[in-house]
Amino acid sequence: MGKIVPGRYTADIEGSFVVFVIGMRINKLLYFWKWVPIITAMQAMITELYKNRDLGFLDMKFFISWRGITLLQYWRSFEHLEHYARHGAKHLEAWRNFNKKVASTGEVGFYHETFLVQEGQYECMYVNMPVYGLARAGNHVPATGNRETARGRLGKVDDPSNP
Repeated sequence: MGKIVPGRYTADIEGSFVVFVIGMRINKLLYFWKWVPIITAMQAMITELYKNRDLGFLDMKFFISWRGITLLQYWRSFEHLEHYARHGAKHLEAWRNFNKKVASTGEVGFYHETFLVQEGQYECMYVNMPVYGLARAGNHVPATGNRETARGRLGKVDDPSNP
């Protein structure tokens, strides 16, 4: 997971960005020939994205449960994300295969959620953590001065009486 960075940190990212959550749910565990190819395709897409940072992909983290996988991704813009969805070689292949072989059968579920985050409209805190999440996608900076509180990280005037 990475080296722990002692202390309090936050993330700083220039401009607006996109948080994209995408995943699959295994509805019928024994139908592994339906869901294993999806996992393989996800890995191919992740590799493609990390090798081609000019596509607008910033970073991601994946989470595994006994029923599926969720990927939490950060993108430079919705336009970058949409362009990859419509033109990315690995994504198009996976999308076509899913729709042709799996989408209508019900053995595997699929979902995604897209959040457009305007500049300065986010806040985060990492205490005694490796560089993680938005701090990996952007910049990992000390949570000092105006960045000490959630209110301050959101650019709002802090109440100095609030420790």
